[in-house]
Amino acid sequence: MKPLIIGIAGGTGSGKSTVARRVAEQLALASVAFIDMDAYYRNYAQLSLAERRQVNWDHPDAFDADLMVEHLTQLSRGVGIEKPVYDFVTHVRTSETRAVPAADVIVVDGILLFVDARLRDLCDVKVFVDADADIRLARRIKRDMAKRGRPLEEILEQYLTTVRPMHLQFVEPSKRYADVIVPRGGHNAVAIEMIIAKIHRRFEAAHP
Repeated sequence: MKPLIIGIAGGTGSGKSTVARRVAEQLALASVAFIDMDAYYRNYAQLSLAERRQVNWDHPDAFDADLMVEHLTQLSRGVGIEKPVYDFVTHVRTSETRAVPAADVIVVDGILLFVDARLRDLCDVKVFVDADADIRLARRIKRDMAKRGRPLEEILEQYLTTVRPMHLQFVEPSKRYADVIVPRGGHNAVAIEMIIAKIHRRFEAAHP
């Protein structure tokens, strides 16, 4: 039986991962696998670290969409994959991979998930997580400083030169493809309950 693929998009720091985690927690009767679009950044190992820092990581071309489509297609057919592992400190794809087994429900999240029509079409339920720009920026600063070892000046420069413009050009317009829009990020309990109800209905219809 075909797995149910749930796509969760939204801007950086919007709360996509929180929504994904809360959705998974309430799908106790189904096996759940996670795919993060961030794992599918292209490998720019041929560039120096200084050059890699100048890459526009928020443009659709920064992602290996072909590989992601291939992997999601495999998962949709009930076949496990080896997901790439990306190092955000050095900006390169590592030689390691992580096994993602076949599952009843596949939860996929990424800022540009709905920009590529092939990825959109693979999602049975499309959720866009919305949050105010200042909240998203504050979360990004905390994450990048704590988990990716980046100085505040570099984070702000990247936000102003690529993150914000790409959000306005690509991420925000992709909201129109969503089946459900979640305002106020991952702490909107009512919206998450509605998503869970919608998923249960789809899941029951697909798996009578």
